[in-house]
Amino acid sequence: MWIELPKLWIAVINCLGIPAAHLLVAWLSTRLPATTFHPEGFLFRTRNWERGGFLYQRVFHVRRWKHHLPDAAPWFQGFAKGKLSSTDPAYLQTFITETCRGELSHWLQVIAISCFTIITPYPASLVIIGYSLLSNLPCIINLRHTRIRLKQILNHSPRSHYCPKEDLLG
Repeated sequence: MWIELPKLWIAVINCLGIPAAHLLVAWLSTRLPATTFHPEGFLFRTRNWERGGFLYQRVFHVRRWKHHLPDAAPWFQGFAKGKLSSTDPAYLQTFITETCRGELSHWLQVIAISCFTIITPYPASLVIIGYSLLSNLPCIINLRHTRIRLKQILNHSPRSHYCPKEDLLG
């Protein structure tokens, strides 16, 4: 704890500030231009250790729980990422870009929420760090998994060449 405040103030600031941080970062993220997000940029590019999405499907079993995650983007007139509405390449490219926007938003939320440890004494500060990770990492995992899958669909779209559906699901 870097700043000392009365416990009641700490509780009030955390109870109001943490949800506000989630919403403010999400809202600000929806206001950034799409050109800010490059799917092959350092933060967003697919890594070898992700093994084409295998990690997310087999280790984290993302398909079992991803439908439980909220998508706040529509609350702020952003791009809804709950389901695939088209396989048009332009739509898929937009969706891919929006997964980058969502991922950045969640990484920034981890940082913003962790800043509340400045006023929160130990061990409650560990709870805040744990919460910031537990509330954002599943979303980041899902967004990275979705981006990999969308790239696979885009690369195998009928306009490029035929690819059986089984190849996309593997």
